[in-house]
Amino acid sequence: MHWGDAQGDPLGELLPPLSDHDAGVEANRCLYCFDAPCTHACPNHIDIPKFIKKIASGNLIGSARTILDSNLLGATCARVCPVQELCEGACVLGSDHNPISIGRLQRYATDFSASEGIDLIQRGKATGRRVAVVGAGAAGLSCAGELAKLGHEVVVFDRRDLAGGLSTYGIIKLREPIEIALGEADMIGRMGVRFEYDKELGQNLTLPELQSDFDAIFLALGLGWSPSLGIPGEDLIEDGLVVIERSKTDRGNLKIGREVIVIGAGNTAVDCATIAKRLGAESVTMAYRRTDQEMTAYDHEYEFIKLEGVAFKFLAQPTRVVHEGGKVTGLECVAVSLGEKDKSGRPMPVPIPDSDFILPADQIIKAIGQEKPAMGAKLGILTNGGYLKVNDEFETNVEGVFAGGDCIRIAGSASTVMAVQDGKLAARAMHRRMVAQKVGVS
Repeated sequence: MHWGDAQGDPLGELLPPLSDHDAGVEANRCLYCFDAPCTHACPNHIDIPKFIKKIASGNLIGSARTILDSNLLGATCARVCPVQELCEGACVLGSDHNPISIGRLQRYATDFSASEGIDLIQRGKATGRRVAVVGAGAAGLSCAGELAKLGHEVVVFDRRDLAGGLSTYGIIKLREPIEIALGEADMIGRMGVRFEYDKELGQNLTLPELQSDFDAIFLALGLGWSPSLGIPGEDLIEDGLVVIERSKTDRGNLKIGREVIVIGAGNTAVDCATIAKRLGAESVTMAYRRTDQEMTAYDHEYEFIKLEGVAFKFLAQPTRVVHEGGKVTGLECVAVSLGEKDKSGRPMPVPIPDSDFILPADQIIKAIGQEKPAMGAKLGILTNGGYLKVNDEFETNVEGVFAGGDCIRIAGSASTVMAVQDGKLAARAMHRRMVAQKVGVS
């Protein structure tokens, strides 16, 4: 039985919180390495041995403070970070023993501080400088909070009616309940950051007005919906991000079919397949045009979804949605072989003549990545491969306009933890710029 099932929700958090006893036992397993590999592997460079040692000594508030000093979204990252690939993957105990459960210990400490209602990070002395942050996802929240720590006045604008970005709308509840993301936004709000919702750049918010009202601007625009497949009948395919959002905010209106196909093999596709399987689909198949060697989902996510009973159809490229009377009955695909590598470094699928076949389905969901930000050209911002182009200080070609998060992630993986780090580093760069512009800013 899934732990979520035991809590009455098939999409409840996958792992229960550590008990006080289990947290103490796990913390005392740590070797508290000097120059610890886990800290080096953490994109936020959290002092992991330090926060774990504080748990072992019973100082949970001190432990949470150590985490939040480096990552204001520590509760989110404790849940969604690919710790198997990062800190836990670097643990020196990993080769001969089980690595320390760093993610679960981080969750234990940050959840404790939140439950106690203690605000560990405060706004700094007012500087008289104002910064606009566009986008209330991980990068935007991190940047806003770090700027508030430095004493700047910050206003966050977001096109949605809730903060949190993908943490709120686009990460399956099994990994992060919506309350965690909103709780972190509330914490940052208590640092003096103001939020304005239903504000979209290019619609009811313009760059010139932000430039006139603020000393600096940070764009945390994220990415868009899934790109088009360009196949007949695509209007009957559901966007995976919409499916995930409904599973978190509007489950009563989320319809799950009997035979579900998920197109894609990344982490979002795994989330969509999990939702379908756990909410009643009899069969779920992930269709992917390459093999398991090229899929972008983390290895542990692949192993997880196989255990959920989800099937895979590799080397299958969708060509048409089969439907009758506007109802999906299947997905036509062509078998492919793998050819030369493309710009991503992965082999290109090459269709095999006369190899068409149909996968039966009454619901098809696509999770094949996200559209790159289209706002750059409209704002006069240079792009690179479709992503906003920034320099080493996270500044765009438009002076005073900075950017970070998924919208700049042309290299490396787009992830919550990297977005948090972008926001933190950009905040420091903006602070340095404002210090240089005005004597007395600290």
